[in-house]
Amino acid sequence: MSPQRTRTAVLISGRGSNMRSIVEAAQKSDFNASIDLVISNRGDAAGLAFAQSKDIATITIEHKAFASREDFEHEIDAVLRAHQIELICLAGFMRVLTSWFVQKWSGRLINIHPALLPSYRGLHTHERALADGVKIHGCTVHFVVPEMDEGPIIAQAAVNVRDDDTADTLGARVLEQEHIIYPMALDLLAAGRLLVKDNCVRIKEAHAQDQALRVPRL
Repeated sequence: MSPQRTRTAVLISGRGSNMRSIVEAAQKSDFNASIDLVISNRGDAAGLAFAQSKDIATITIEHKAFASREDFEHEIDAVLRAHQIELICLAGFMRVLTSWFVQKWSGRLINIHPALLPSYRGLHTHERALADGVKIHGCTVHFVVPEMDEGPIIAQAAVNVRDDDTADTLGARVLEQEHIIYPMALDLLAAGRLLVKDNCVRIKEAHAQDQALRVPRL
């Protein structure tokens, strides 16, 4: 494995399918990040069992146990620091983070969103895309900023929208692409190869295999 891999935490609230794809990618010898901690705000999150099966430290921090979002996030921050975490991946973490937390981890906090940002910020992205009759849909990995779903874009993947698609079938194909581009984006970040300038991300020393955009096949 890489001699100095970047210690990374994944925050989840449910099944953690993107967390699973990141963990599996991190098992490769040339991956630049190690997954050292999984935090959930729900003790019944199914993803916790998978992380434990891979001998990854897991911690549940129930948000309902705290008087405020700030108190909840201060506890998360303390746990991250105790585990010497350098990067954070949000993977289905269903809590809106405050500006305090986002700014403290600025440039080290990334998220995956099930749409081609800046289109369809927020929830119910697949239903909204189908209602608008778009022909291309997809997913985006981006840096997290205080404004929801507005951070600099690291990578995107596109899928064709089919005439017979439902939100479930479209979402399933988008999820397949999420599992590809999220580990890729984390690997580039951990390698120190992402440069943000004027809200745009550039890949340092880009090679042919570095694909910030995956295009659909007709």
